[in-house]
Amino acid sequence: MSKHFKNPKEGNIDNSGFGTNSAEEGGRLTNKDGTTNLRKTGMPVWDRISIYHTLIRMQRGPFLLLVFLFYTSINVIFASIYFINGVEHLIGNDGSQQPWRQFMDAFFFSAQTLTTVGYGHVAPTGMAANTVAAVESLIGILIFALVTGLFYGRFARPRAYLIFSDNVLVAPYKNGRAVMFRVATYKNNHLTDVSAQVTIAMHIIDDGKQVTRFYPLPLEISNVNSLALSWTVVHHLNEKSPLYGFTKQEILDARFELIISMKAFDDHFSNTVLQRTSYTYRELLYGERFLPMFHKADNGDYTILELDKINDHEAALVQEPEINTFA
Repeated sequence: MSKHFKNPKEGNIDNSGFGTNSAEEGGRLTNKDGTTNLRKTGMPVWDRISIYHTLIRMQRGPFLLLVFLFYTSINVIFASIYFINGVEHLIGNDGSQQPWRQFMDAFFFSAQTLTTVGYGHVAPTGMAANTVAAVESLIGILIFALVTGLFYGRFARPRAYLIFSDNVLVAPYKNGRAVMFRVATYKNNHLTDVSAQVTIAMHIIDDGKQVTRFYPLPLEISNVNSLALSWTVVHHLNEKSPLYGFTKQEILDARFELIISMKAFDDHFSNTVLQRTSYTYRELLYGERFLPMFHKADNGDYTILELDKINDHEAALVQEPEINTFA
């Protein structure tokens, strides 16, 4: 693989944030959702994990499920305390009922106390029951303040809301070839001053050792004023490209990974938003080109952007280089 480069270190960047020892890497460097593909060890879990960041970034479904389970668990704990203390200390609770029914009354009383609703059907009596109810009310106020803050933080957190094509293509371009992928916004937000930065990680043999080299890829257009429609990001495989002169098989043999970083300004949030993703050589389609994904409305008054067509492509003839320049 070292034949791919006249000088493996030429154009290489060392501040990528990733190591260069390919033998120690496991899978891709960056996940599709932009997170780094690594697991940290050597410290206790509670020191390595930020609960706030975890809850803010958690998917909506698991987050709501976690809130529901936490709410239910707190009520089960306090209901058990009331039940153990004796349901006779809860005025309005029928002590002649079955134990499970008495427990359910204690559970619903706990829910009313935790949320400070207090319907009045059941009320605590005695020092122990009133103390537990007072502590639960305080905990309820604190918990709902935190949960409200989390909901607001998740709702107000600036996001780019970008979707990327599933594959990166090598398509004909300017009497040659180019690597390209497509991106578009899928919400009704408006992104301006959008910039793209692409870095390629390539696995090569240097002095008999397999290493990872990182190279910035120059783009035909690296910044657009407004991302109203889709944007096909293009890297021309010319003399400035680290992939110049590579055949299809040599590109695959390099086991590359494209690390994508998109930055933009969101008019609604009045804030800068960032989104990352990556493509590996397994997601490369050679000899394909993207099909249009927007068209004029029938009445000609507006443009229709078909987001479900962001991955649409067709076969295209790509001429292989006759001679590997760096061989």
